[in-house]
Amino acid sequence: MIGISKLYCGSVEPSDALRYGRKSSALPSHLLQFSSDKKPVVVWNMTRQCNLRCIHCYAHAKDHANADELTTAEGMALIDDLAGFGSPVILFSGGEPLMRKDLPDLAEYAVQKGMRAVISTNGTLITPEIARTLKAIGLSYVGISLDGMEPIHDRFRGVTGAFQAALAGIRNCQDAGIKVGLRFTINKVNASEIPGIFSLLETMNIPRACFYHLVYAGRGSRLVAEDSSHEETRAIVDLIMDETRRLFDRGLPKEILTVDNHADGPYVYLRLLGENPERARDVLELLKMNEGNSSGRGIGCVSWDGQVHADQFWRHHSFGNVRQRPFSEIWSDFSDPLMMQLKDKKRYVKGRCATCHWLDICAGNFRVRAEAVSGDIWAPDPACYLTDDEIR
Repeated sequence: MIGISKLYCGSVEPSDALRYGRKSSALPSHLLQFSSDKKPVVVWNMTRQCNLRCIHCYAHAKDHANADELTTAEGMALIDDLAGFGSPVILFSGGEPLMRKDLPDLAEYAVQKGMRAVISTNGTLITPEIARTLKAIGLSYVGISLDGMEPIHDRFRGVTGAFQAALAGIRNCQDAGIKVGLRFTINKVNASEIPGIFSLLETMNIPRACFYHLVYAGRGSRLVAEDSSHEETRAIVDLIMDETRRLFDRGLPKEILTVDNHADGPYVYLRLLGENPERARDVLELLKMNEGNSSGRGIGCVSWDGQVHADQFWRHHSFGNVRQRPFSEIWSDFSDPLMMQLKDKKRYVKGRCATCHWLDICAGNFRVRAEAVSGDIWAPDPACYLTDDEIR
């Protein structure tokens, strides 16, 4: 996760994180990526059921619930363990998490245990009543997925009317006083929609947007050919930076992040080095605090059936099941060689990653993409768009 507004537009300084001792338990949510202990943010894909048919769904979501989903009681036991372990955030996802009627109860339970509870949703099921309920239980944030304006979004989501229903969900969250933001997955087909997303942030007064690079997992693995080229990705990141700066310069600051390609960090730094060397020095310090990809360390995933994964894209490898052992125990057990390696993946990456000047602030980027393309977990991430000259 690379904070474009934090880094490029200077909304965060290194001293902001240092003031809290860089401890996950003390840091406010917008500084959590700069923690030193990297207590895991946990994505709980609490159901595989979804009311849409998204062509890039990493979870292979279905239109029906799985019989082996964790029960409400098992979910509360998971939350007990995560809270005791010090996980600062639980992100309820799916499928579509609002397909589970006990989501409000589970989210409220997490808040009562001292965790930040957030949801990742398609937004179409957020009625005014549900929005008021989510506000009342203390939900911290709602991330609503949009893949572009109406024609593109409805095409990606596989259901006509999904765009307008998502906008209604956004408005209902705003009316209830819940912080709501957008989630956008980048590929060749929808990259031209990015200016429209920024316009939406402005016209609807939405404070936050996360732009996700495509990860080759689930149904998204079919879209490798539609992923942006290296040159296109560079242009996209430049566009996101330019649009973010445009809003800041107009007195309309938004929290803008790019996610799932840690080459973005060095790229932002290198651009700043030519534009504002003094700010570039601060950005480099923040990137060192961020430490790059954190799969298996600062982020983890629990599937609907209790399987524990390094992140939400790594479903083909389970470290154990919370029905048999607590997440905290599984996460701390290095008898699985992969779990041990992911805690310090910089020692195991190969090729240009191994000799890259930016390894300490990228950590080798996404291993899932490397494995999907080459069959080798430790091969270079094919989505790294930095040139050979830039990584020397």
